[in-house]
Amino acid sequence: MRAEIQQLLVDRPEIRQFIRQHPNWYRRLSRDPSIVSQLEKEVNQFYGRTLPQRVEKMQNSLGLVMMMMEMLKMGQATVSGVQGPGQ
Repeated sequence: MRAEIQQLLVDRPEIRQFIRQHPNWYRRLSRDPSIVSQLEKEVNQFYGRTLPQRVEKMQNSLGLVMMMMEMLKMGQATVSGVQGPGQ
């Protein structure tokens, strides 16, 4: 493997870990080192760093927050409803 590819793996441990999990990339990079950009795209997709994946993650988090707020509202309404007639 070329020295610049080896240095990339030393500098970026997430790429090194990805290649360890997908060993076919060793062979591909050894044969054609110009596909580093393709490797980086696949690494970003694997780790969920693409824009659509980030948007989906944000939507899921927002949905969870909204659900928790609704549960809190329902809990407060139940608590205030129980205390009101008893007073």
